[in-house]
Amino acid sequence: MTAIESPCILVCSIDMKTGYCFGCGRTRDEISAWIAMTPDERRRVMGLLPARLETVERRPRRETRRARMARERADNV
Repeated sequence: MTAIESPCILVCSIDMKTGYCFGCGRTRDEISAWIAMTPDERRRVMGLLPARLETVERRPRRETRRARMARERADNV
């Protein structure tokens, strides 16, 4: 079984103004359909996420898994 690429950073909360997840930028519908999407559909959605994340009202307050992993990699260099 191959791993499915996902933008999830385990900060699962939806901005009620934009409808985007604070952590990854996906909508509820995209999150629930993620497994059923083709790799091309997932890449298309992932291309939209950086711009979406700029529009959410607040940022996660805790260190995310992705940020922690990046920090740990940098510490080990």
